[in-house]
Amino acid sequence: MLANDESSVLIDVRTRAEWQFVGVPDLSSVGKEVRLVEWTTFPSGAENPDFVRDAASGLSPDQDVLIICRSGVRSKSAAVLLASEGLTSTYNVVAGFEGNLGPNGHRSGGWKHEGLPWRQS
Repeated sequence: MLANDESSVLIDVRTRAEWQFVGVPDLSSVGKEVRLVEWTTFPSGAENPDFVRDAASGLSPDQDVLIICRSGVRSKSAAVLLASEGLTSTYNVVAGFEGNLGPNGHRSGGWKHEGLPWRQS
């Protein structure tokens, strides 16, 4: 979707610490940059009161918006909220950036595990 739809965007709703220490999706191969908007703030864990304003800034109601977090939980909530605010084409990246915890206690199945481009910030 990001490669085939020129107007589509990816919003990463993890915290600044996650972006810095875990990495971020790299969309340079499709001529885009990921939008970084915290769902909750670090280190407090408090809701970002400016989330809707910052995430929706410059987007049109019918624009495809993909939302990603670590495992798909925060991004699901963010996608639902943005849809309720008028961005009707929001999509949750279900496995997130790192995926879910497996039986061995390691995360797998997400953006990084699937070999999609990413970079350390």
